[in-house]
Amino acid sequence: MRRLLAASLATLLATACSPSPPAPLAGSPASGTPGDAALGSPAWYDWVDRSLGISSDGHGPDHGSPEWNQAVQRKLGQEAPQATPGSPQWQQSVDALLRTRGNPPSSG
Repeated sequence: MRRLLAASLATLLATACSPSPPAPLAGSPASGTPGDAALGSPAWYDWVDRSLGISSDGHGPDHGSPEWNQAVQRKLGQEAPQATPGSPQWQQSVDALLRTRGNPPSSG
């Protein structure tokens, strides 16, 4: 019994200490996120673009460009990450924020 408990605890600790992307919440904007979309990938940019309504009818700044990054910052408003727009830390913060939002983003 102790061995089983020790093995279970070791597995739990190893899993808890392993970095993993946040899981989308059911019914959140993240439910439309491709499960395998890596930060900075075309699929990830498409998802952020759709989630925040950056482009209109396919017209807008190029994904990842300074103009696009600033549009994301404006759409996020006070929730916008403080990291340098476009940096890996910024992408991670944007991703986490959009995955945890409970309400669809407002247009504007």
